[in-house]
Amino acid sequence: MIYWDLFVAFFIPGIIGYGGGPAYIPLIQNEVVNHYQWMSLQQFGDVLALANALPGPITTKLSGFVGYQMAGWPGAFVALFANTAPSLFAMVFFLGLLKRYQHSPAVRNMSRMVRPVVGVLLAIITFQFFDSSIQDIGILQTAVLTVASLFLMERLRLHPAWVILGSLVYGLLLNW
Repeated sequence: MIYWDLFVAFFIPGIIGYGGGPAYIPLIQNEVVNHYQWMSLQQFGDVLALANALPGPITTKLSGFVGYQMAGWPGAFVALFANTAPSLFAMVFFLGLLKRYQHSPAVRNMSRMVRPVVGVLLAIITFQFFDSSIQDIGILQTAVLTVASLFLMERLRLHPAWVILGSLVYGLLLNW
């Protein structure tokens, strides 16, 4: 049964997650944290931070990790396949269609309408992570990490992977 649950948990975001990783993350979080309760929000946040620090598509790293945690290597394979299969099939089927109608106003409007939805989904998950962080480490440390991260990325143009790695080291030292 776990293989079927893993398949469904990662196939659904694969089908309805239009827009890449940022659109998939809240959908995967809903399945993994809320629906199946395989992880807490804090654990999902930790896995997401680690997945962001590693190269490659974030959804495959998330699905592979969760699948492996739940059912070993077969679970990782099922979750990865479920995560990538909808995109693969849709890409093969719709690529010719999109190429043919790429200048259509309907196609352009569809792309424009997706952006605000993805922004709202990212804002919701960001709020949830801030709330969880405030409850876990307090408002002062959350504020310090937030301001430091913004400064490092915006002013010093430090790559987000380094900021995430620094935050992970900070958390490790804090909890040691």
